[in-house]
Formats: sequence, C-alpha cells, structure tokens
Amino acid sequence: MKKYSLGVVIVLYSLVFCFSSCKNENKVIDKENTFQSIFNGKDLEGWIGDPKYWRVENGILIGEVTPETILKRNSFIIYEKEQPENFELKLEYRITNSGNSGINYRSEVIDNVPFALRGYQCDIDGKNRYTGQNYEEKKRTTLAYYGEIVTIPQMPDSIPKTNLGKNVKKNCWQTRTITETKLKSQLKSNIKSNDWNTIHLKIKDNKMQHYINGVLFSEVTDLDEINRSSKGYIGVQVHVGPPMKVEYRNIKLKQY
Repeated sequence: MKKYSLGVVIVLYSLVFCFSSCKNENKVIDKENTFQSIFNGKDLEGWIGDPKYWRVENGILIGEVTPETILKRNSFIIYEKEQPENFELKLEYRITNSGNSGINYRSEVIDNVPFALRGYQCDIDGKNRYTGQNYEEKKRTTLAYYGEIVTIPQMPDSIPKTNLGKNVKKNCWQTRTITETKLKSQLKSNIKSNDWNTIHLKIKDNKMQHYINGVLFSEVTDLDEINRSSKGYIGVQVHVGPPMKVEYRNIKLKQY
C-alpha cells in the first residue's frame, strides 16, 4: 500500500471539508432564493378567513359569494404566518365575469372588522377594468391605474393624516406623478377571460411592480414616508357586489 505523509493527508481532508461546506452553503443560498409554497392545496393551514366564503377543492383556494351570502363589506383570507417586507409573489387565478378580487400585501389587519385588511393591492376583476392596477385598500385608493408607471411624492402638509380623503378624487390619490403610460387595450389583450392567468408581484423597498402573464401592468415608487408601508400581511379578497367566484392556485413566495 502506498504511504502518504501527514501533510498530504491534512491537505486532502481540508479539501474534502471545504467542498462539503461549500455544498451546504449553496443549499442554504438556493433555499433563500427559491419560491416557497405558502398554500398547501389541501386545507387552509396558515390562512385565516371566513369559511362562509373560502374553501379548498382539488388543490385550489376558492372564494365564492352566492345569492344567499351577499357581502356587506369586503372579506379577505389572510396568510398569517409571515409579514413579508421585500419579496416576490407568484400565483395563478381564475375569476368569473362578475367577479371582483385582489391580492393585498404589506397590509395591516383592521381591528374590530372581521377579515379586513388595509394596504397595497394588485386588483383583479372579471371584466378587466382594473386588473393589475395598484389600489391601496381603505387608505389612499388608486395609486396607479393599469398601464401606468407612477411616483408617489411625499404627502402635502395641507392633507391631514386623519383625513386622507381630502386628497382623493374619483377614487384616485391626487398627489402622484405619471412617468409612463401604456395602452390599456394592448395590456388587456394579454389577459385570458374565464381562464387561468399568472400574477407576479415584485416588491422591493419602495418600488412595487405588478405583472400579469409576464407583462408589466403597473409600477409604483412610493416616496410618501407618512403613508407608505414597508411590510405586512398577504391576503386575497372577495368583494362586495353580485355573486362571484375567484380561484387561486400555486401560491408561492420568495423573500429577500
């Protein structure tokens, strides 16, 4: 048998240890930079909502309003395990023509109102009048219509924080700068009616981007330090209005 010096053995062991450590480190890095499912497709584990409106069937999260369960206020099912700050969220949705829904993020739970959220929302509706826009639920209202890239400056001192409605007209926040627009008709053609569509949210620092089927529908850079939110809950919504049904599947989150 060939004999090796102690020095050679030490070098060999060091190389093996280094290789093993690097592999383990890469595994950690890979885990941190991959999407993790936050909906198991079996039950509502990790989520809280009104069972009158939310259920799971065949791997799909379903929100449904029937003629017997008409809503008096919007109702969310909320992912309660985490309050992400910087992240990407991917999911697929399908909605009926009369449906109105949305994906809230960086949102806060409203006290004394069941299953209610206040915060940023990627809007979704069956007629695609609002799909992809950035609407701030129960706060500054519309920040960017779909097709817009917008910067929100600091709120003027003349607007009291306790009366944000003073700066809202026609359900739209008035202090905003539109830097780019796209034709809505072109964007709308990318959405499949009564079929599955993909939403990809990219949320980093004060920039929020909403993609539908790989196309950027809206972008907001929020410089309003008084009103903006840097972290919060994720939730999906059934909206007041006629009977409707919305379905979600493959809900995945990647945090930075």
